[in-house]
Amino acid sequence: MIRVLIADDHPIVRRGLLQIVADQPDMTVVADTGDGQEALRLADTHPLDVIVLDMSMPGLSGLEVLNELKRQHPRLAVLVLSGHPEGELALRLLKAGAAGYMNKEIAPEELAGAIRRVAGGKKYVSPALAEVLADSLEKGEDPPEASLSDREYQVLRLIASGKTVSEIAVEIALSVKTVSTYRARILEKMNMRTNAELVRYAIRNHLVD
Repeated sequence: MIRVLIADDHPIVRRGLLQIVADQPDMTVVADTGDGQEALRLADTHPLDVIVLDMSMPGLSGLEVLNELKRQHPRLAVLVLSGHPEGELALRLLKAGAAGYMNKEIAPEELAGAIRRVAGGKKYVSPALAEVLADSLEKGEDPPEASLSDREYQVLRLIASGKTVSEIAVEIALSVKTVSTYRARILEKMNMRTNAELVRYAIRNHLVD
């Protein structure tokens, strides 16, 4: 049996994922959670083959959870789910060690197939993501946001979602001054001057919903 942990903070989505896995004769849900920190704890205390991980959760982001999981459990397959289209975010997650990336607009049988694939030690790449990878190789150059650290990228996405520096500081448990420093670095690296420019760029390039 493929032992699966499901981590998604939306109860309805999580219930749907649980049902998809429960319907498979070769899979079992060992545990589920809506919290990134709890996902790390469960990974420490349960034998698992695959974690189905939501990208956007309160507290620790999916990228932070992924980085910690790969540090503590390098052989554990992590399949990331996100509402974002395949793009720079997906590429960043694969580079960080994700076994696969799926948009939440997926068919149940596609999710089951992806879980089986990553449980077998292979990567799952959707046709849409394969196209993004091919385009990236063809262009031979990285987009501006590729130069950002994981934390800077997280702050960029939060700014682009309309949150203030104070709100971001609370959400990711940093000081306002530290978040402001990240914002300044992001603007410098991306050769922009205002939040409005960042928001326009992020929306145009599908970095936020």
